[in-house]
Amino acid sequence: MIYNFSAGPSVFPKAVLMQAQQDLLDWQGCGQSVLEMSHRGKFFPTIAEQLESDLRSLLAIPDNYKVLFLQGGASAQFSLIPQNILRGKTKACYVKTGAWSEKAVLDARSYCDVLVSASSENTAYTTIPEESTWALDEQAAYLHYTTNETIHGVEFSTIPDAKGLPLVADMSSNILSRTIDVSQFGLIYAGTQKNMGPAGVTVVIVRDDLLGYASKTTPPVFDYQAQAKNHSMLNTPATYNWYLVGLILKWLKDLGGVAAIEKMNIAKSAKLYQAIDQSSLYSNPVAIAHRSRMNVPFILADATLDQEFLNSAEANGLFELKGHRSVGGMRASIYNAMPEAGVQALIDFMIEFERTH
Repeated sequence: MIYNFSAGPSVFPKAVLMQAQQDLLDWQGCGQSVLEMSHRGKFFPTIAEQLESDLRSLLAIPDNYKVLFLQGGASAQFSLIPQNILRGKTKACYVKTGAWSEKAVLDARSYCDVLVSASSENTAYTTIPEESTWALDEQAAYLHYTTNETIHGVEFSTIPDAKGLPLVADMSSNILSRTIDVSQFGLIYAGTQKNMGPAGVTVVIVRDDLLGYASKTTPPVFDYQAQAKNHSMLNTPATYNWYLVGLILKWLKDLGGVAAIEKMNIAKSAKLYQAIDQSSLYSNPVAIAHRSRMNVPFILADATLDQEFLNSAEANGLFELKGHRSVGGMRASIYNAMPEAGVQALIDFMIEFERTH
């Protein structure tokens, strides 16, 4: 058995891959593959409508929010958010808790003054600053934060108080993994290649009152309101990727929805962290209160063993465990589609590796 711990593009549920294989040549008896369907043809609108309906159902998205399925990845949104929702203001607040929120800050500075309201850079991004210390400006257009830092393995367990500012969240690596109250956000965005599907689709969930403020220099395909009016089809969408995202949403609904998968994610991550904490070879650098359920980094006490660990892991069917080059060590990404059996296989391997080394 092979287990894929990649941070993204990440593991797919086996049932979804099998369904995609079955549908590849002929989607539901229509005689066409989704790969060759026109987005304006007879069949694809059914796929698109079901996709949005299922996402709205899973996240309980209120009616006063638009759901967009865009291209360019979450990284494109680092620039598109200030271009779309500054609403005539010149400043935005950002919280820095890792590599991705740091990139969001850098890109936003091309479009507005960025106030870094809080940062954990001084702890090498192993903590989240206490909310009581955050410096917010009531004149800012919004407050931005990253709910889960894929590289550093830091995750918010609660939704911050934005003090009346529209709250903007990058949920790329933990969307649909835990229950959230969408009504507390002005805008949520996420690349789909971790918990929702393949690379190539970016979901944007935006409250109606934030639409219609795109700067005059924003191209129409990057204007949230223009895309909303055209059901995310102002230009040709990534049709097959939409279909695959839709299959994963159906898989998640069949499991019992977000509340059900959250329980599984709690159990998986707790088991892996316990194995790390009980070890004398492995350690996790993140403050316990801020550990991610999705991305679990760990360090070997003897770094000279790193390559041997990775080689042996692959020989045992455990792939993509190398940590990001900026932090080193190891990282196990255990998204929704990673079965508990995969986590247990990793733990068993880690215990045996430690015993023999």
